[in-house]
Amino acid sequence: MSTPIDWQAEIDRHYGDGSPDDPRTPLRTLLLRHSRSVADLALELARRERLPLDEGDIEAAAMLHDIGIIATDAPGIGCHGTVHYLRHGVEGARMLRADGMPEWLARVAERHTGAGITANDIAVQNLPMEPGDYLPETLLEKLICYADKFYSKSGDMKRKPIERVRASLSRFGSGSATRFEALVGLFALP
Repeated sequence: MSTPIDWQAEIDRHYGDGSPDDPRTPLRTLLLRHSRSVADLALELARRERLPLDEGDIEAAAMLHDIGIIATDAPGIGCHGTVHYLRHGVEGARMLRADGMPEWLARVAERHTGAGITANDIAVQNLPMEPGDYLPETLLEKLICYADKFYSKSGDMKRKPIERVRASLSRFGSGSATRFEALVGLFALP
């Protein structure tokens, strides 16, 4: 890691340059706003907790963790793709790998959804994903996964209180809530 990543060029590749006549511009704006909030929180936590992570890596991972939303069908936030929204992480990882981005960056995208998704979650809940575990493993993967939970891509997009994050994750079963509490223990409250 620690090789500078031109995350802006990667976003421009898939979301355009923000031209007013580009139909991708509203989604690009949403992606940038959400990702910047996640990046700022991740950097804040990393500094406060003195995490042994490169700040450039944190920023690149946060800015690109949701790049796959463009492939999804979520019209409520301006996504007019064809795949289920739950797949945005694996789609983002696929896009990053296809563009020759580092594997560690693709893994952040692939493993940030929810508080991680297990093969058991996929089987029991009949989730639209290939069998496997999509759990954050590295410190960077866990940091981006955690910071992401505090920001929605809809509504006012302000930082959510931890009680709201907990309530939202509890809908996906006790495993998700337990994994989130482990992240709370690792990074403390924002």
